[in-house]
Amino acid sequence: MSELLVTGGQVLRPDMTIERADVLVSQDSGDIVAVDQPGTLDGDDELDASDGLVIPGLVNAHTHVAMTLLRGLADDKPLDAWLQEDVWPVEAELTAEDIRAGAELGLVEMIRSGTTALSDMYFEVEEIADTVDQAGMRAVLGFTAVTVGKDDEAARSDLRESLDVARKLDGAADGRVRTTFQPHSLTTVGEEYLSEFVPKALDDDLSIHLHANETRDEVTPIVDEHGQRPLAYADDIGLLDGDTYVAHGVHVDDSEIDLLAETGTGVAHCPASNMKLASGMAPVQDLLDAGVTVGIGTDGAASNNDLDMFDEMRDAAMIGKLAADDASAVDASTVVEMATANGAALLGFDSGRIETGANADLAVIDLDAPHLTPAHDLVSHLAYAVHGSDVRHTVCDGEVLMRDRTVEVFDEQAVRERASDHAAALVERAGD
Repeated sequence: MSELLVTGGQVLRPDMTIERADVLVSQDSGDIVAVDQPGTLDGDDELDASDGLVIPGLVNAHTHVAMTLLRGLADDKPLDAWLQEDVWPVEAELTAEDIRAGAELGLVEMIRSGTTALSDMYFEVEEIADTVDQAGMRAVLGFTAVTVGKDDEAARSDLRESLDVARKLDGAADGRVRTTFQPHSLTTVGEEYLSEFVPKALDDDLSIHLHANETRDEVTPIVDEHGQRPLAYADDIGLLDGDTYVAHGVHVDDSEIDLLAETGTGVAHCPASNMKLASGMAPVQDLLDAGVTVGIGTDGAASNNDLDMFDEMRDAAMIGKLAADDASAVDASTVVEMATANGAALLGFDSGRIETGANADLAVIDLDAPHLTPAHDLVSHLAYAVHGSDVRHTVCDGEVLMRDRTVEVFDEQAVRERASDHAAALVERAGD
């Protein structure tokens, strides 16, 4: 059995305490074998964590990874105008090769900033699954179905593809890929289609992921048409009956928060995107207090504009305090847990914590930096001071994805050049 020893550092334990320890992982099973005092464990290979903090690999609970090709293309607009005037016209020109190039770039960016798992909503999902496999990461993937603006045949085709992709790709990449059925949102997929296809997804025991309550414009039409709040409408259709998590959940009222808690529906909170698009401030502390599992996502790089989960943790803590009007809300320990254990729970992976038997998904933070000095409280540093560029090593499923800031699973320079070429050609096509 091949074993990797992460040695010489401090370790973040599941209870958010810090201790000096070595971590031994099996590269055959992909699990953590032991966490023990320094010098008591041996491995076939070693990662030096001296002057470092070993943490669980971060979990990006909602993103559109191939949208790295649209980074900086359209900014400073509200969501509806941003989508209809800029994003959707360009996305209509995307090829499978474009999406693969964008996904490669996004996964390199995530590996370099300590993310080991992601939940992605997009198209050409087989290309993304292949890229995740090459990257050695974990992912929950799905084809995102939209029916608005389409005739009946095209609408049904989209939803059938979402079901078919989820059925086909679940368990890919040696089990590191899971899938979800993905109606885009409650306002972009018609009720008749949701009523027909959601039961089929539930019959297949598929998890469901969708956007919900992101803006007021996603709430008002549902209330006007159906006389009820969006999540009550979703529950009536059966969307909250299974293993479901929604992206955003910004404009939820108390009744919807209670409904999320009662149904076990999780929320992927995307603070940077919500701020940039002026979508609003999600009541994260209220959600947590009600017992809702809340993870953190970056959303796509077109609305963020990076995939650095440390930036997202800081944003989540800051906007969480503003939303609650309480400086103690969404505290450091809570936001770190949201980005690790909570995100893993949403995605259904046995990761997000460093303990024997858990998935060997790890990142090592280099603490030898002015902005991380002095080290009064390392959990505070994770939430408020660490940057993605402070990650020294990244490990997923026991395999080293990045060692000493060098990505080992991709040729980073080639990925960047390929993505730049595809992005330029894409924009040129969209402008013709």
